Amino acid sequence: MRKVGADTAAADSSAPEPGGGGPHPGDHHTSVVERGAFAVALCSCGWKGPARRARDRARRDAGEHTGG
Repeated sequence: MRKVGADTAAADSSAPEPGGGGPHPGDHHTSVVERGAFAVALCSCGWKGPARRARDRARRDAGEHTGG
């Protein structure tokens, strides 16, 4: 799999908490990966978008998932 997109969340939101708690459970970190001829949006919460032939549509799915 080749990663096509970048995290849609701010980079500092994934930084570990001072107490070692890690990212907040409600944070959504999305990426778009290629699977053969298709692109799929994935999220750290376990959500997975539908396979799309258009990468920009997969990125839009990720944005809609995160509310952005």
